[in-house]
Amino acid sequence: MSLKNFILSKEFIKNLGLAFVIIVGIAMLLIIWLNIYTRHGQSKSVPDFTGMDMEEVDRTARASKLNYLITDSVYTGIVGRGCVAEQHPRAGLKVKKWRTIAITINAFNPEMTEMPDLIELPKRQALSLIESSGMETGSLRYISDISVDVVLHQLHNGKEVSPGELLQKGSVIDLVLGKGLSNQRTVVPDLIGLNLDPARNNIFSASLNLGTFIYDSSIKTADDSLNAFVYKQNPEYNLDATLQLGSSIYLWLTVDSARLPSEPVIEATDSLPSFGPGDQNL
Repeated sequence: MSLKNFILSKEFIKNLGLAFVIIVGIAMLLIIWLNIYTRHGQSKSVPDFTGMDMEEVDRTARASKLNYLITDSVYTGIVGRGCVAEQHPRAGLKVKKWRTIAITINAFNPEMTEMPDLIELPKRQALSLIESSGMETGSLRYISDISVDVVLHQLHNGKEVSPGELLQKGSVIDLVLGKGLSNQRTVVPDLIGLNLDPARNNIFSASLNLGTFIYDSSIKTADDSLNAFVYKQNPEYNLDATLQLGSSIYLWLTVDSARLPSEPVIEATDSLPSFGPGDQNL
């Protein structure tokens, strides 16, 4: 039988059609299996585990049909010991069922660090050393002294703390600085639109203190608090506004950009300046 007759034969066409049906069937089964395996179209919102202890994490993960894995531990004063400090993916993201959420917990035993010697250091250098030692700056107190913005005392919980003394990481250190022998004042910084940490740094750089800070109702999650920015401050920024050294500034924060104060609009005019008699030089 010639090749042409074989290709046009009923048996060849029948076998070719059967092979096509088998291939299509296998492809369809493969697509169905992949949809089942990858749970196509089935996604869950990741809950916010931040601040939960492990029992709450386990209960919430099971209810949300998610897995979790402790990948690291840190020490922070933001959440309780043994509670979730960070998570990945972050809260609110859509993931497939039984996705594993990596969590970082707050260590049960805090890390310790040595208190640096800040006495007689300029304020800027002292603030940098506090941060690099894993501690936080508390309040800045100013007293009359021949020096200006130089550290005279370093305090922890209201008591003098000696250089080399072991403190928990995250401890708050207050500084007593000299303000000179005159009644020196400092300008009010413009903090509108800044996140909390840059705003705090600008306040300290101006030799002022951060009073209380208030989040508005737009702050729902830990990520919101990190992304929040200042929309109001008291005292307000003004080119001529000054405060005594060590005064406090109070902040209000949001993630709603509509709460930012609008820029003043200066209306343009097409009118030409008018000249009085004798003002025109021809």
